[in-house]
Amino acid sequence: MTRTGLPIGRRAFLHRLGRTAFGVVVFSTVPACSGASDVPRTDRPPVHPSAEGSSTAAASAATTVSAVDWRRVDLGFVSAYIMVRDGEAAIVDTGVAGSADDIEETLTDLEMVWSDVGHVIVTHRHPDHAGSVAAVLERATDAAAYAGPGDAEAIDAPTPVNVVDDGDSVFGLRIVATPGHTAGHISVLDEVGGLLVAGDALSGGDDGTVSGPDPQFTDDMALAHESVRRLAALTFATVVFGHGEPVSQDADAAVAHLAAGLSPAPAAT
Repeated sequence: MTRTGLPIGRRAFLHRLGRTAFGVVVFSTVPACSGASDVPRTDRPPVHPSAEGSSTAAASAATTVSAVDWRRVDLGFVSAYIMVRDGEAAIVDTGVAGSADDIEETLTDLEMVWSDVGHVIVTHRHPDHAGSVAAVLERATDAAAYAGPGDAEAIDAPTPVNVVDDGDSVFGLRIVATPGHTAGHISVLDEVGGLLVAGDALSGGDDGTVSGPDPQFTDDMALAHESVRRLAALTFATVVFGHGEPVSQDADAAVAHLAAGLSPAPAAT
């Protein structure tokens, strides 16, 4: 599933217009949102290129979508993520209620505004991930929202939340069905850049380790373990989580190691 027929953000429009009509056009990068400063910021933390980044995209002439750059929005015990490509942004998860200002601050750091946000992807319905969906969509009025089957209907939003499922595409990102933590949990994969946004299908440790979802908040652990095995079959260099520190080296090997230690899947009857 792709987003079609929706207005793109102001920056995305200008970027594409300039690239098409003039080759190279330089526009002001001063953010237009409230509180923006005319003085360029020098204390801005780096935007992370997806692990294999532009070199991967350049290596294949057939690749039509570049890797996203990404930024973590650290909200304390939970994280949201902003993906950026060609002057447009996608937000993955929105944190607890009251997190929209933190997300806006990160957009400002990226020299972007709410009209640059074209997509809001929610990994699952739990309030620590979907709690600010309504506030984000009220600010990002050009954005469409997406969530997995069963979870989309449970998310409070001012506009319909589009249902996406395994193999669908949003913003050039592959949707991976990872049910278990909730019935409609999804993860998001940037196949070009080698970045997996796992939501709560996985969690991270402070020492670069990867573990499965928290049993206390998981609806179906057997199904969640099957989703870990599904993720272990994918290729990615970096994995980021709803809870825990990102793993940016040999991440797919770490997930494969986790999957190998899980109890065997029950035999089909």
